[in-house]
Amino acid sequence: MRAVTQDEFGGPEVLRVVETELPSPGATEVLVRVHAAGINPVDWKSRVQEVFLGAPPFILGWDVSGVVEEVGFGATGFEVGDEVLGMPWFPRQAGAYAEYVTAPSRQFVRKPSGLSHVEAAGLPLAGLTAWQGLVDVANVQAGQRVLVDAAAGGVGHLAVQIAKARGAYVLGTASAPKHDFLRSLGVDEPIDYHDKNATATDLDLVYGLVGEQSDLRWLTGIRKGGLLIGVPGGVAESVGAKADELGVRTAPQLVEPDQVGLLGLTALVDAGHLRVHVEQTFPLEEVGKAHELGETGRLAGKLVLTVV
Repeated sequence: MRAVTQDEFGGPEVLRVVETELPSPGATEVLVRVHAAGINPVDWKSRVQEVFLGAPPFILGWDVSGVVEEVGFGATGFEVGDEVLGMPWFPRQAGAYAEYVTAPSRQFVRKPSGLSHVEAAGLPLAGLTAWQGLVDVANVQAGQRVLVDAAAGGVGHLAVQIAKARGAYVLGTASAPKHDFLRSLGVDEPIDYHDKNATATDLDLVYGLVGEQSDLRWLTGIRKGGLLIGVPGGVAESVGAKADELGVRTAPQLVEPDQVGLLGLTALVDAGHLRVHVEQTFPLEEVGKAHELGETGRLAGKLVLTVV
């Protein structure tokens, strides 16, 4: 099969397409023919330095949409030919930048018929991050005021829709040219993060998708007893100290494989409450160009590799 590998840390140029051995599913696993693979910031961060995968060589990627080709002994829930999506193995190597992957069957769910493989490949990691933060950690309720930082991004644009589906009033940060996109997602109050005078008050939750300095900025708008969730890098020490002064709770978050969460996401898709915005696609051979674009940080929604 074709797969993207790298033999050293470095820029996008270290990524190369090679021929490698086709994997076989073990007990309780399925073999999935990958039709499309989503790209996430953790991918290019792992390309540059050791994050979760150790030293190269390795195959990047965790977002998978494809078709079940083989069912291993004891695997349940799927048959050959089923269209599935998933985020297998994270943060261990899944190897989604390839024509085939194997993983436990319960790390996949059926792909909604209303999603193409390209759209479905953009859902698992970003969608599960948002779901686990807003639903499992924050338990967002109707009427709450939720600020999603970087609301136009891969995780952010899905977090907005999940919060709206749960009845929240949603504020979202993005540059001004992206505010129409935010409104199309359901954002009630777009905020231009370039505007140093912009404020947000009486917040129940800040879903922090940017990092320390941005978390500190929006922290002061959270009501006493409210919550800040820090996603990239968790909750910085300075943020935790300031939150303690203000009587605000904090929680770090790292996404994990979660069939229940995937079922929640696909139910929202089927109900018409969640859509995946794919900004651009690239063939497997142009993975380096995809990483270059992703690292600019100027995208709305997701980037996806087309494999089939």
